[in-house]
Amino acid sequence: MSHPIASLSGARVRPDAPGALLAVLALALLLLSLPYPALQLAGEDGFTLNPLAWWAVQAVAPGWVAWGTGLATGVAALLALRATPGRAATLALTLLTLAALGGLIALTPTEEQGAVGSGFWLCTGAVALLALVTVARVSALPLPRGLDAASALLFGLWVLLFWELLTTAFAVPRVLLPPPSSVAVALWTHAATLRDDLVQTVGKAVLIGYVLGCGLGVGVGIAIDRLPFLQRGLLPVASLTSTVPLVGVAPIAVMWFGFDWPSKAAVVVLMTFFPALIGTLAGLAAAGKLERELMFSYAASDRRTLLDLRLPVALPFIFNALKVNATLALIGAIVAEFFGSPTVGLGFRISTEASRMNMPLVWATIVVASAVGMLAYALLGRLERRVNFWHPAIRAAA
Repeated sequence: MSHPIASLSGARVRPDAPGALLAVLALALLLLSLPYPALQLAGEDGFTLNPLAWWAVQAVAPGWVAWGTGLATGVAALLALRATPGRAATLALTLLTLAALGGLIALTPTEEQGAVGSGFWLCTGAVALLALVTVARVSALPLPRGLDAASALLFGLWVLLFWELLTTAFAVPRVLLPPPSSVAVALWTHAATLRDDLVQTVGKAVLIGYVLGCGLGVGVGIAIDRLPFLQRGLLPVASLTSTVPLVGVAPIAVMWFGFDWPSKAAVVVLMTFFPALIGTLAGLAAAGKLERELMFSYAASDRRTLLDLRLPVALPFIFNALKVNATLALIGAIVAEFFGSPTVGLGFRISTEASRMNMPLVWATIVVASAVGMLAYALLGRLERRVNFWHPAIRAAA
């Protein structure tokens, strides 16, 4: 049984409608942002309505942009009051909210053009609430496989758009926080430079160091498990690699292996070795006692037990270590490039451009590094689902 708490334009708002209460609040903010305080005395002609005086954006856009923004916000708020929204209604709500936010961005003045007024901020608050409603509605939809990340992508889009709006409206210095549009321009303008930096850092230092570090960690983990005396001698020494400070070992690696990528690969090996070792040891110890006794009853050798039982059981632990190492390797290589590198590399670019106060390019480099890290993590996750298809957690998520 439904319990309507409000009724506007024939649309019933129910507590189980995602974001309906936010839509009511957004509609209230929109009504407050209307330009009724902008009635101005015009001499003998009496009162005239200046729709932009309440928003204080005369120098930026014509009046119809403000009216169109308010209209899109109002229609989106009314549409968000629907108790049982479907895909078409959710898509329309999202597009209207995007149009409203685009209008606000177009109306945002620069520091030289003046500040915005109270009506602008009230409408911005209404659009922000509607943006949250769209995320809630999209996450509640039964989307097909492959579109399950739509709500996360939509949330990221809202963050970028409001970042653009707020940095411009508050005239935030680009040295502190550049708007996403400046970062996008830097990405496009310096695409060739960033490509060379990516090849130097990821294609050489990260990839080679990651393979060596993870391979050594898994191999040493298996050796320690098979040879108990190594647990007392080698394991404590191996644990020291996790306590060595990166800022201390990076200059030493540069002195030993030079300024090129081998010194960065050595740092990556050091950072990825211990997580892979611990993940392997934990996974090999995860095999159940009953399963091991069953292999013993079949007269299986230690090698056969390792290959058929213990390594398959250890794979989820190993993949967890590999996914963690994917980000650690990238961070290690970038930080290592701060302490000496040729005139190429993501870390070199961040360090050099930060000293020049070229923050849009610094942020563009960070975007490239973050995208590579997320892509590597996603690829390892997909590979894990293919390899560990038998695992209950993987089967439950399928």
